[in-house]
Amino acid sequence: MVEQVQRVAAYAIIVRDDQILLSRLAPRVSRSELWTLPGGGLDHGEDPRDAVVREVYEETGLSVSIGETARTYSLHLPDTWRRGRRVDAHSLRIVYDGWVPLDSPKPRVVEVDGSTVDAAWKPISEVLDGTIPTVSLVQQALAAYAPRTVQRVAAYALVRRTDPVDAVLLTRISARGYHVGWWTLPGGGVDHGESPQDALAREVAEECGLTCTVGPVVAVDDVVVRGSGPTGRDEDFHGVHLVFAADVEDGEPRVVEADGTTDAVAWVPVSEIESGTRPVLDVVRSALAAR
Repeated sequence: MVEQVQRVAAYAIIVRDDQILLSRLAPRVSRSELWTLPGGGLDHGEDPRDAVVREVYEETGLSVSIGETARTYSLHLPDTWRRGRRVDAHSLRIVYDGWVPLDSPKPRVVEVDGSTVDAAWKPISEVLDGTIPTVSLVQQALAAYAPRTVQRVAAYALVRRTDPVDAVLLTRISARGYHVGWWTLPGGGVDHGESPQDALAREVAEECGLTCTVGPVVAVDDVVVRGSGPTGRDEDFHGVHLVFAADVEDGEPRVVEADGTTDAVAWVPVSEIESGTRPVLDVVRSALAAR
């Protein structure tokens, strides 16, 4: 009689822009090149969420965060070989959405003598067209995958000065945000229960180190972006922007908040924006056009 073997495993599907994080199976598991989602079997008594965090680190060297829900897949191989013997194998696979920090190092295998020998970001297009050989679980997980939908209301300040030149106060987006290296208006998300005016004054203090006096709304703008958010999570992001006229106290602007989505602040001549020599988000042009 063929021995019946059942295995429960937890995996993470980790997407960044047009790439997916995969682990390559060791030759003792697959003689030919074959890639899978990072993850693996649960230890006795282990929570699946703990197991997938542990396995992702062992197989990629990266610290993963995972979503609250998961999808499950079943694979039944009634006549297969495992560890040198013929078995009736049933695998239950639990797949979580996962994400890693944007500043994570290059993935590498940490576990010694494990079931994987390599880890890498791979183009999703090459996975889908079969250029990169994968186990069936990868295709199943991608077919069901969707980015997290996020809608965010934010308040921004249009602050201008004319001496010595016509200029607007702008902040530069850090590696933790969308559109890295581009310039935008100072401001940010409105917290739950917070007024837009209070949120704007708080954000200007954090991003510019200046006290802000908030005036009337001068423009309403919105944007839809697909990409990695500040946490590294793949998002379908809709931002609704309320732009207020504002004044700031005298003083040299400086970024106060550490490890945020702003890494520089400056008075930028309007001529640089109009000529296109300074890369700015559309909200900047919309605000200037409204005044």
